[in-house]
Amino acid sequence: MSLEERDLKYVWHPCSQMKDYEDMPPIPIERGKGVYLYDIYGKEYIDIVSSWWCNLLGHCNPVITESIKNQLDKLEHVIFANFTHEGAVTLCEELVQVLPKGLTKFNFSDNGSAAVECALKMAFQYHYQTGKPEKIRFMYLSDGYHGETMGALSVGAMDLYAKIYKPMLMDTIQIEAPDCYRCPHGKNRKTCQCQCFIKAEKMFEEYAKETAGIIVEPLLQGSAGMRIYPPLYLKKLRSLCDEYDVLLIADEIATGFGRTGKMFACDHAEITPDLMCLSKGLTGGYMPMSLTVTTEKIYHAFYADYNEGKAFMHSHTYSGNPLGCSAALGVLKVLKEENILQIAQKNADYLSKRMNEEFGNHKNVGEIRSIGLIHAMELVEDKGSKKPFDSGLRVGYQVYKEALKDGLILRPLGNVLYFNPPLTITPQELDKAIGIAKKAMDTCLTLIEKN
Repeated sequence: MSLEERDLKYVWHPCSQMKDYEDMPPIPIERGKGVYLYDIYGKEYIDIVSSWWCNLLGHCNPVITESIKNQLDKLEHVIFANFTHEGAVTLCEELVQVLPKGLTKFNFSDNGSAAVECALKMAFQYHYQTGKPEKIRFMYLSDGYHGETMGALSVGAMDLYAKIYKPMLMDTIQIEAPDCYRCPHGKNRKTCQCQCFIKAEKMFEEYAKETAGIIVEPLLQGSAGMRIYPPLYLKKLRSLCDEYDVLLIADEIATGFGRTGKMFACDHAEITPDLMCLSKGLTGGYMPMSLTVTTEKIYHAFYADYNEGKAFMHSHTYSGNPLGCSAALGVLKVLKEENILQIAQKNADYLSKRMNEEFGNHKNVGEIRSIGLIHAMELVEDKGSKKPFDSGLRVGYQVYKEALKDGLILRPLGNVLYFNPPLTITPQELDKAIGIAKKAMDTCLTLIEKN
């Protein structure tokens, strides 16, 4: 029995309709190096999506690998309640140096959704313990995505993930998000004054008294199709939260650690959120770990004698895992010592130039948008009217399958194709990926046009 057959006998893959695997069985990967993955048959694939956006510095990065190996011989795990270890403390000390000013207290979890759950619970309990028990609800932006546990789904707006579970979810408040490609005000994201922010102002006027916090993906709504909005929106939101005593939660799980061209997306707006959620690039894709980082002010609302009942009774078995901490320390070492953000910016400039050359005038590419090294193309039926393709055509999925034949992993978001590669990718590797993507796109769109 082949590895693929053995897989399908037992494994239920995430975010998949398993019946599709009858025609497209799982690809068995044996090893990885840099931007490439290699299957058991020797075929190579360019991992242009960083294995769900977490592979920050390439597969099998020698510095991160060595950091984990060194830790493995000393301590694999220890309960994190009333115990600590060098790796966790050092990681906090290192992160304080690069995080937005004022974020100084770290709560460890083991995945992005858990970090979001932690932030929501922390915000709720903070208000309760500071004399505002009426603040029990949360706001979020439409088309937002924050994970797939129940709290995270409650502050997400992607029906693909959340719709069926709505009877189980919290009562939350949705704010219409910026849509800069199809801006209802006819503005440009690079020059506008965020006229759309009036939607947020109206919702705060109506609901802020009962709102504990608002959670946003700063500047980049990833699962919505890499939708990018201006830093000014985030700056305005920070001021609005201050005015109404609503905590600002920045979900930097996908945007942190240089993905957007700065260390954190919040840095573009020069703001500090009240809580920040980190994962994915935190460990370079090596180990499952996440952090919920907050301020001294919030931390001290929980600081009391145990019998006062103010402790934050939230934990995960693998909180503060030493191997995860060693991976994260390896990531920070590479970012600092190898000038990765500067290299990534050069790659980003090159990728913008090449994508505009190859796709800028394509009749079915409605918009090419980018922030840092993240670039996305929205495929549309008609460029002038921005009319989307019929959802039944699954254009993005067709391009994905075609590109796989030539060794490129695109993993579309609907009809949005995106590049979110390791920051260490080279211009030559970007050229190769662009060539495969263009060929796959032209093949699929030609077939659709004929039919």
